[in-house]
Amino acid sequence: MRTTEFRCLGLMLIALLSLPIGSTCAEETGFKPLFDGKTLTGWEGNQQFWRVENGKIIGQTTGENPTSGNTFLIWNYGEVDDFELKLKYRISTEWANSGIQYRAQHLGKYVVKGYQADIESGDNYSGILYEEKGRGILAQRGTKVFIGKGKKNIKVVGSTGDSKQLQSHIRKTDWNEYHILARGNHIMQKINGRVMCEVTDESATEARRSGILALQVHQGPPMTIEFKDILLKRLPMRDKKKLVMIAGPPSHGYGMHEHNAGYLLLARCLNRNMSNLYAVVYRNGWPQDPTALDNADAITMNCDGGNGHLLNTHFEQVDSLMKKGVGLGIIHYALIVPKGKPGDYLVNWIGGYHEAFWSVNPIWEANFKTLPNHPVTRGVKPFQIKDEWYYHMRFKKDMANVTPLLTAVPPDETRRRQDGPHSGNEHVRARMGMPEHVAWAYERPGGGRGFGFTGAHWHNNWANDEFRKIVLNALVWITGADVPPDGVPSQTPTVKELEANQDYPKPQK
Repeated sequence: MRTTEFRCLGLMLIALLSLPIGSTCAEETGFKPLFDGKTLTGWEGNQQFWRVENGKIIGQTTGENPTSGNTFLIWNYGEVDDFELKLKYRISTEWANSGIQYRAQHLGKYVVKGYQADIESGDNYSGILYEEKGRGILAQRGTKVFIGKGKKNIKVVGSTGDSKQLQSHIRKTDWNEYHILARGNHIMQKINGRVMCEVTDESATEARRSGILALQVHQGPPMTIEFKDILLKRLPMRDKKKLVMIAGPPSHGYGMHEHNAGYLLLARCLNRNMSNLYAVVYRNGWPQDPTALDNADAITMNCDGGNGHLLNTHFEQVDSLMKKGVGLGIIHYALIVPKGKPGDYLVNWIGGYHEAFWSVNPIWEANFKTLPNHPVTRGVKPFQIKDEWYYHMRFKKDMANVTPLLTAVPPDETRRRQDGPHSGNEHVRARMGMPEHVAWAYERPGGGRGFGFTGAHWHNNWANDEFRKIVLNALVWITGADVPPDGVPSQTPTVKELEANQDYPKPQK
């Protein structure tokens, strides 16, 4: 090796040794910051105890300002499922007990329950896995633990090292890096690159696959804990397909275009009945979570279209996901995008869209007498229902790779409306008495699945079992998961369930 090569190698080694604890250039790929270093934007907590100062989140109690119970700073932009989290922490007082909550449940104002990566100023608890308001200590530092089906069937099955030796690598008054990895039911916690504990949690009732992320200030003596460089990386879910459901903000009024309530209802049906799928809903607009789409197998959108479409500032971002084979489902008004590049995107992603001055949006009762043989139609019986069924959509040329799912003949009066961007035109009138496709499935030549569904103007239509089932089937299908032979099972929602989460109050009679 030449002298210059030795010199270059030496400089590389010096650079690597100068990197922060536990980080390499390769490792940082895919991590995104959850803290802007300036404000608590995206975080919610009692500001008596939490503040930002010099690029750090500080949690602090004093003799004059104690907390009566453990209090948490909660990340409110999303939940975590399968992920890696890296952050740096420092204990700034003689006594401190803190932790990082993940896959946790929100029990009340600034109160959470769930897994906790422990932090303390003493020698016993840093690195352990604790369950706040639950099963208590799940894994001591230096242990590998298996948790069986019972509520507290906890067994030590191996070692990650000597507890005292691992503690010696934790700095008492300086910065440390916590690194948490959660994939499926397996959890690993590291501090400064050393594995503190590993847990496999197979409890049928207590294990959590997703939940909130939070930071803790503990009740007790005055304490100060500091956090910075909070980075999250989503991981592909180990044994499930993930569906990200993006619901637009309030729109038409009570019972119509209930994007939030509709998706929350459908997500509940999927999560209750499909063990191989996890559906998560982002409400009221485009996700503020910067990692929201990073481990999605499929995305579905129900929102206002046209100039108010959520995609208007995100077409290129979504296009990059479509090229990776991520599935996409578009419902009702979200099918309306401008002709040109936006329309071309939807045609290439899902096979069709609503084009102004070509497609129309009348309200009519569609009678779906027959359905094709397709995974999305499994278990769906012929049905008849009134909705604002858009039709005469702009489809892929020659319907290439497009499978019509719901087809019916619209009443002639729906074609006689005056000309307008959505109302009528000569092309629609020329098709009097002819069938129209109002839902379809699409398989992208490069990989990935899409579907379009023009109904769902009225929220109460989700109570129709066939209407609901074909959409649930489609949502499963676009993720790449198998649709059950008889379709996705779900109970007919009650009036109370239909009323839940609607954007507007029910009008008084």
